[in-house]
Amino acid sequence: MSKVVSASTGRRYSLQRVCRVWDVPRSTVYHHRRAPQRSPQRKRGPKTALSDQDLLEAIRGALEDSPWTGEGYRKVWARLRLNGVRTSKERVRRLMRDAGLQAPHRIGNPRGPKAHDGRIITDRPDEMWAIDLTTCFTGEGNAAIFAIVDHCTAECIAIHASARGTRFEAIDCLRQGVRRHFHHYGEDAASGLRLRHDHGSAFMSDLFQQELAFLGIDSSPAFVREPQGNGCVERFFRTLKEQLLWIQRFDSVEALRQALIDFMHRYNHEWLIERHGHASPAAVRAAFQLGAAA
Repeated sequence: MSKVVSASTGRRYSLQRVCRVWDVPRSTVYHHRRAPQRSPQRKRGPKTALSDQDLLEAIRGALEDSPWTGEGYRKVWARLRLNGVRTSKERVRRLMRDAGLQAPHRIGNPRGPKAHDGRIITDRPDEMWAIDLTTCFTGEGNAAIFAIVDHCTAECIAIHASARGTRFEAIDCLRQGVRRHFHHYGEDAASGLRLRHDHGSAFMSDLFQQELAFLGIDSSPAFVREPQGNGCVERFFRTLKEQLLWIQRFDSVEALRQALIDFMHRYNHEWLIERHGHASPAAVRAAFQLGAAA
């Protein structure tokens, strides 16, 4: 505007008048006039003697000379320092990432195709049970809690608490469920039933597996690195913790065991399952029994 000529006076507008009309300090204008041309923005700090390309070659050499495989950028950075190459870990990390030299990770399913169809719910009760272990702290110390859940009805089949989570306690919980739902305990008493469990030592032990074979139960270990395969009993444990274990204290393991038995009956008859139309597990089992009788 200071170069524009006024139509009435034939003179250019002064810088003072332009700044006053635009409400701009004249000092700002003078500062920009005197400001030198800035050089392109460069990273601050001391400049390294090696270019990115030279450092990348040193990184490749450190990886080739190392007797180990799968080393990450921290180990490479340390080896460079031992060889007299001084640089930052983040720069080593950036160059290794851009060159695809980072330590390999186990990504995805190593088996390729999924080992199951993604459905763990069965169509009828007593086709598949699931057993698992959790813990709870009592006045007598830590206690182990075993529980068995039906994959169809989400019903708690059996529940047991003990001071130790051994294979014998797991078998005791299994025996409770078999006696309750198959009305006797003996060879092939639960023939046709499958039992889903994880790879814990109590469930993979020879004694527990022999007990399953004696009862005619097919062992069905959960798929490795796919914990959703044992999701039915895990979901029950979440309800158990939120509704009992996290809100109540127990002076002894026996007091915990009695509370678990009461909770099992209350859960089976009063807990509403959304996938069953908000019906309780006991009501779902009763509906299947009525359908079979008809």
